[in-house]
Amino acid sequence: MLAPAVWFAKSPARFMNDRRRPPIWLLPNLLSLDAPLVAVAWLYIFAKTWRIDYHPWPPYAALALTAWGIYAADRLFDVWLHRGADSLPLRHRMHLRLRWVLMVAVPIALGGAVWIALHRLPIAIFSYVAVAALLVLAFLVSSIFSRGSDEVPYVKNLLAGLTFSYGTAIGAHVYTSYGMGLGGNGYVFTEGVFALLRSPEMLAFGVLCALNTTAVDLWERFRELRDPEARAAQEMMLTMPLALLAVLALWFALRAEPLGPIRPFYYAILVSAASLLLVNRVKQRFSGDALRVIADLCLLAPWVYFLVHDR
Repeated sequence: MLAPAVWFAKSPARFMNDRRRPPIWLLPNLLSLDAPLVAVAWLYIFAKTWRIDYHPWPPYAALALTAWGIYAADRLFDVWLHRGADSLPLRHRMHLRLRWVLMVAVPIALGGAVWIALHRLPIAIFSYVAVAALLVLAFLVSSIFSRGSDEVPYVKNLLAGLTFSYGTAIGAHVYTSYGMGLGGNGYVFTEGVFALLRSPEMLAFGVLCALNTTAVDLWERFRELRDPEARAAQEMMLTMPLALLAVLALWFALRAEPLGPIRPFYYAILVSAASLLLVNRVKQRFSGDALRVIADLCLLAPWVYFLVHDR
């Protein structure tokens, strides 16, 4: 196996020959900007849900840099692992084309996130980060074991969703009374970590993210299936969990205080789940790349709703 730097220098030329300019609407996905956009949007939702009166810019900046750096690095790693493949998805070809720029930009982004955490965020953030690192490690292990398999990586997607949700919610939860160590038993930072791990809002968003990723995987596989029974079984693997999440979100929303901040949050989960269900019904009308962008929009749509509701 070639070292990464050696391989990047000897990348197959056939992946570099396609110089057609991609459509503008696809650029956020191709440049790994979709994950930071979703993360920042839902950080805002978490902050409003948990009634954080003062929420400065550093958590948003640190989250955006971290999310982009991790996703860009993951795609570069995918490209390196599949360097002998005959074809690569467009988003991976874009990262291959920009590999030298990304190999410099990714460390800078992650280093910038660390600097912000050290100098601009509450010290309690580091108790959260320890658990986040464990979740990322579990995701990476599951990702390595799932590579090369033709099956949809449900376990990997679940870990990815929960990791993404936990990492997103940290920037809001650290400013709550639990996050600041004032939840009830003195100045104990770990109390905030356990409070976040059992937070219904964090878990609900984690499941939504997992189903979002699974939907994209299943939509890609759907095009390859010709057996009607296999297609029907795949439909059930997505429709049933999304419908269940939508019903639970509605139930939690109706149980919440009518004028409180919790109800809009679960309405946001409901909107995203219902949007994915709708897209699933018309998925054959769109290309694979378009479906990825639409899946991201399904996660961003509740942010618009939340802004309107907040005002």
